[in-house]
Amino acid sequence: MQTDVRKNVSVHYVIIRSLRKVPCLQESWEETPMNKEIIFSMNTAFRGEFNIHGYSYGRGDKAACIVGSMRGNEYQQLYMCSLLAQRLAEIEAQGDVVAGKEILLIPTLNYSSMNAEKKKWISDDSDINRSFPGNIEGTATSRIAATLMDRVKDYTYGIQFASFYLQGISIPHVRMMETGTESTSLANLFGMPYVLTGDTRSFDTATLNYNWQKTGTQAFSVYSATTDTLDGESAKMAVSAVLRFLTRMGIIRYESHGGYISTTLKEKDLVSVRADEAGFFRCIVGVNQEVKRGQVLAEIINPMDGNIKAEVLAPTDGIVFFVQNSPLVFQNVVIYKIVRRMHQ
Repeated sequence: MQTDVRKNVSVHYVIIRSLRKVPCLQESWEETPMNKEIIFSMNTAFRGEFNIHGYSYGRGDKAACIVGSMRGNEYQQLYMCSLLAQRLAEIEAQGDVVAGKEILLIPTLNYSSMNAEKKKWISDDSDINRSFPGNIEGTATSRIAATLMDRVKDYTYGIQFASFYLQGISIPHVRMMETGTESTSLANLFGMPYVLTGDTRSFDTATLNYNWQKTGTQAFSVYSATTDTLDGESAKMAVSAVLRFLTRMGIIRYESHGGYISTTLKEKDLVSVRADEAGFFRCIVGVNQEVKRGQVLAEIINPMDGNIKAEVLAPTDGIVFFVQNSPLVFQNVVIYKIVRRMHQ
């Protein structure tokens, strides 16, 4: 098992490296190689050496850091990092990372759980993104958080490819915590459909985004449509948004379309729709579709006899921001979130 896991990880990084070796850019690749470093390393009881790698592009001031998957089910977030690694490699090879600027990409903090098909840390089921700022003398996830925080705290901009806290599909967006240091005007420069702001909850204080902001980094969480399945279109949208932001902040030179004029929302203003019954979930209206109050969004089916137990109705006019994608739903769980349409 140990050999297989390490082999899988090695293959992953070979793939990222190979994306840099575009034939027409081979000479530039040799002149401006991507720097690879070990961010964190430790020996594990059953899986041998565990290393977290970082890849830097350009040299100079710590301009921007992008962090990918922290949990073992964040396949989409790691996939977005692989796409971003490819584009940054080409940009660097063309000499289009602005002189005196450095970008650091850390694709994953938890590939062991991903290989074992577990969401959280294998040994104790802890969550890396609930372990910040961390303790270098603490548990494994706390040591990872402390080491990462020390490495990334001085970057001007911090971007995390985050996963939505509910299982399902959402409209791609940028989220910022309301810590007093957030800037929605900067978040608008990603050109994503929505910028979402949210109150800081007690558990948020143990996240990377919050601790980044507290150390002076302008931190953003970028969400695509999915988490545990790959969605190519929304992944490309998120990567384009990051490249657009880096361009607008004078870190890279990159030609991209202008993106969306973002709508800024408070997270608490999204209307939650809960299931009145438990059963099979038959989705009728999907994400990013307009709905009218009283419209049927979904049906909940009795798993035994196939009869409709309940219809899920839209409580307001608006746009579907999130819909759950599990085949079964339980009573009183959130199955939709709707952006309320404001009438003039």
